[in-house]
Amino acid sequence: MRRAIRWLCSLVALVALVSCVSTPETRADYDKTVNFAQYRSFAFFDKVGTDDADYESLMTRQLKDSTRRELEARGYRYNESAPDLLVNFKASVTQQTRVHPGPMPYWGGYYGYGWPGYYGFWGGYYEPYVDQYDEGTLNIDIVDARRKQLVWEGVTTGRITDKARNNRSAAIDTAVRDMFTQFPFRAGGAPE
Repeated sequence: MRRAIRWLCSLVALVALVSCVSTPETRADYDKTVNFAQYRSFAFFDKVGTDDADYESLMTRQLKDSTRRELEARGYRYNESAPDLLVNFKASVTQQTRVHPGPMPYWGGYYGYGWPGYYGFWGGYYEPYVDQYDEGTLNIDIVDARRKQLVWEGVTTGRITDKARNNRSAAIDTAVRDMFTQFPFRAGGAPE
């Protein structure tokens, strides 16, 4: 019985640790009053929000490539001279701190006799775990070029891991693809 309880406590602690490793949260919204069937082409803003300098960053280039692939897969045509839609990007990084409680208490009584034990409950060892990490947020805004009005926005927020830092192109590509799974339109057509 005592072994089963220790195993159960270990399992609960493991599940708690695994649940702390979060996947990015992705969400999107669009203007329900807009007829998306009118849109057939797109381009990017001359200066997007991910470029602070007077040149295009590598991150912006990857964002444009990934976004262009997703929009063209939905039938939209890239057209710099007269686009129906304009695309902009915003990105930010903030440092986050989370405090996690210590391990589960031990239900075994004094020296493990009985359930919860003849000698009562022993509280176990509690020490909070502090986790500091960088959290990134990426926005993709799609704007009606003629009216200069936001018509769709995708946002993804998540922990920036060493894997993402070491392979930024793949991380950006995945984030953009995940956002566009919530883009329910095709060029010149109705919502899917």
